[in-house]
Amino acid sequence: MADPKRVFDGDLLRADLFNPSGRRLFVSLRQRIAVDGAFSRPNPVRSFIAQDHAHLHIQSRFNDWFVNAETEALEHCLADALRGYGRRVAMGFSMGGYAALRLSRCLDLRHVMLVSPQVSIHPDVVPFDKRFRGSSGGFHFAQGDLGIHGRRQLAGTVIVDPFRALDMRNAHMIQTLFPRIGLARTACSGHPASRVLREAGQFPALQRMLFDPPVSSGAVTVLHRNARRHSAIYWKKLAELATLRKRADLARVAMSRATALGRSRG
Repeated sequence: MADPKRVFDGDLLRADLFNPSGRRLFVSLRQRIAVDGAFSRPNPVRSFIAQDHAHLHIQSRFNDWFVNAETEALEHCLADALRGYGRRVAMGFSMGGYAALRLSRCLDLRHVMLVSPQVSIHPDVVPFDKRFRGSSGGFHFAQGDLGIHGRRQLAGTVIVDPFRALDMRNAHMIQTLFPRIGLARTACSGHPASRVLREAGQFPALQRMLFDPPVSSGAVTVLHRNARRHSAIYWKKLAELATLRKRADLARVAMSRATALGRSRG
C-alpha cells in the first residue's frame, strides 16, 4: 500500500488520504488516547479500499476533541480536497465519534457508525457528565456545538451499552440533533460498546455493514447477541450488573461462564 497523501498538516490536526483514486470515501477519526501529545502513524483500512473507497484518517494531536485553533482551517481544506467523491461514510469511537458528527457538514457525510460517542464535553451542554472535564478547559462552546456545525440530515447508527447511563444520555441527545440516527444497544459491552464484538472477532463484520448503508441498528444488535455467547467480557459485565442489582443466582452463573471462557482462551 502506497503512503497516504497528506491533505492537512497542522500542529494540532492532521489528515491523511489513502487510495485517493477511490470513487467513494470512508472516514476514520482517532479516538481519545491515554497519553496524548503526538500524532500516530495512520494505517489504511484495507477492506474499504478493496471496495473502491478512498480512506481519510483525521487525527488530533491532543485529546481536545478536534476543537482547537486549527479546526476551521481543517474544515476549509477538507471541503476543497475531497471534491468529487460519491457516497461518504464514517466510523468513530468516543472522541472520534463526536468528531465525525462535528465535521459531518464539511465532509458532506451521508452515513455514520459511531461507538459510544459524546454529544459534547462542555459543562453547559452535559453538566451531568464529568468524565472528560480534564479535556474541556479549552473546549469552545460555539465551535464545538453540533447543532451549528453538524449535518442535521446525517443518517446512521450509534452503538451504545444501555447499562452505561452517561453514554445513553449522550446518545439520546445526539438523536435529538440528528433524528435520522438510530441506536443499537449492545448490552454489557462497556465503553466503547464494540468490545464484545471485537473480542468475538466480529469487528470486520461490523465494518462491512458500512459498505452498503444504511446500517440497520437491529442487525448490529443481532451481531452482538450472537457474539456475546462466547464473550468473557459480556459475562463478566453481566455478573457485575447482577451483583449490583442483588440477583445472586444470575451473578453466580454469569461469573462461572466468564471464568470458563477466560480459561478456554488462555
